[in-house]
Amino acid sequence: MIGTFRTLIRFAADTATVESESTGRIFGLDAQLLFDILIQGIAVFLLFMFLSYVLIKPVRKVLDERQAKIQNDIASAAKDREDASKLKAEYEEKIKNADTEVGEILAAARKKAVKNEEAIIADAKEEASRIISRANTEADLEKNRVKDEVKQEIIGVATAMAGKFVSGSLDDEKQAQLIDETLKEMGDDTWLNK
Repeated sequence: MIGTFRTLIRFAADTATVESESTGRIFGLDAQLLFDILIQGIAVFLLFMFLSYVLIKPVRKVLDERQAKIQNDIASAAKDREDASKLKAEYEEKIKNADTEVGEILAAARKKAVKNEEAIIADAKEEASRIISRANTEADLEKNRVKDEVKQEIIGVATAMAGKFVSGSLDDEKQAQLIDETLKEMGDDTWLNK
């Protein structure tokens, strides 16, 4: 390839040398050469315009679209970064508040446990009070029953003893009347003290 290029340069140099020798001019500028240069300039200009319309405009359009897409991607990335930083700040705030919420939940649980404990203790005290009251009632009933039995027994013993002393002179009606009178004289206070 380099050899071909050298050959073309030598040919152009030889042609310029031959022309300059025959006309006596260095470049061989004449009207035909100027007209050819002008026609070639117009052709190059028209070729440039045609290629710019066919190639450069679509390429520019693609480049503009690509640039707009890149700008949109950059804006979207910036927005996403901003949103991510906001979310990060929110999550950090929630993490900070989580400790406070845990403390509040534990405090509420402790209060509830204390309340339940107090309710259980109150129920137990109430149940104990009921049991004691029922026991006292049963004790009073038992006490009264025992008093009645003791009275009956004393009456029986007194009757037996009086029967021995008065064995023939009292009948059953007279005996019951004497017992009632004796009990009235003694009264309930005598039995309650025993």
